[in-house]
Amino acid sequence: MVKIFEILAERRITEAVQRGELDDLPGAGRPLEFEEEPFVSPEQRMMNRVLKQAGFTPTEVGLRRAIGELRQELAATPPGKARQALQEKLAWSLLQLGEAGKGP
Repeated sequence: MVKIFEILAERRITEAVQRGELDDLPGAGRPLEFEEEPFVSPEQRMMNRVLKQAGFTPTEVGLRRAIGELRQELAATPPGKARQALQEKLAWSLLQLGEAGKGP
C-alpha cells in the first residue's frame, strides 16, 4: 500500500519537473545545507560547525576525493608502466583510507 503512494508521489514530482513547475524554488541550483544533525550530540554538532567554518577537512574526505580522481585517471590510461604506477598509487591510497577509518 505504501509503495503505491511512493510511486504516485515520484510520478507527480517527475511530471512537475518536466513542466518546469519546480524551476523557481528558493535555493534552486545550490546544494542543500543541513544545519541540524539529528543523531549527533549538541557538543559534537558545535565542534563540527567550528571545524567546517575553519576549513578543516577530515583525512578520509581528502583520501576519498584522491581515490576518485585516481580511478578516473586509471580508466583513461592505457596498459603500461604509467597504468601500473597508478594502480600502485590507488592501492596505497585505499590502504591509507582503511587505516584512517580505524581511528586511534
